[in-house]
Amino acid sequence: MDLWAYENELFDLGAKTICGVDEAGRGPLAGPVYAAAVILPAGIEIDGLNDSKKLTANKREKLFDIIIANSIVYGIAAASEREIDELNILNATYLAMNRAIKLLGIAPDIALIDGNKSDGIIYPNKTIIGGDGKSASIAAASILAKVSRDRFMLELDKKYPEYMFFKHKGYGTKLHYEMLRTYGPSPVHRKTFLKKMHCSGA
Repeated sequence: MDLWAYENELFDLGAKTICGVDEAGRGPLAGPVYAAAVILPAGIEIDGLNDSKKLTANKREKLFDIIIANSIVYGIAAASEREIDELNILNATYLAMNRAIKLLGIAPDIALIDGNKSDGIIYPNKTIIGGDGKSASIAAASILAKVSRDRFMLELDKKYPEYMFFKHKGYGTKLHYEMLRTYGPSPVHRKTFLKKMHCSGA
C-alpha cells in the first residue's frame, strides 16, 4: 500500500498543504480525547510508519520523536472529560481536531481525517475510512495523538494512583471496572460514559 497515494492525488489536483488528522481516546471511561494534525514533507519515507494501534508502545515512542523532528508543522490538542460530558464524544473529538489543526498556524488546503464523519470539522477536509493505515499524514497524526494521550494518562496515574491508569490508560478493562466499583469515579472520569456502564449492568 502506497501511504502517499491519497496525498499525491490531492497534490495533482492542486493542493499545496495537506495535513493528516487523527484522534486517540474516544472509547475510554476516563481522561481527555486527544487529536493531532501533521503536515509532512511531500513523499517523506518514515520507516515503520503505520496505524498507531498496530505498533508497540516502544515503537510509537520512537516514531513520535522522528515525526516531530521531520514534520513541517504539527499540532496536538485535547478536549477534556468535562467537554466530552457536555458536548458528547463525537463533538468533543471534532473540537480536539479543530484545535489541533488551528495549532498548525496555517490553514491547510485540505485535512485528511481518519474515519467516515467530519461534519464538525471547520476546515476543508476529506475522510478516509481506515486512514491511519492508508495515509502517511494520518498515520503520523495517529501516533502523535496516541503517544500524547498515553503520556497524559501516566501523569493522571500519579494524581489518582488507585485507578491504575498506567495499566489501562482509562479504557474499560476488568481491572478499571473493579477500581471504579471500589473507589467510585474520580474528577477525570467521563460521567456520561459511566451512566452507560451502569445502564449496561457492568
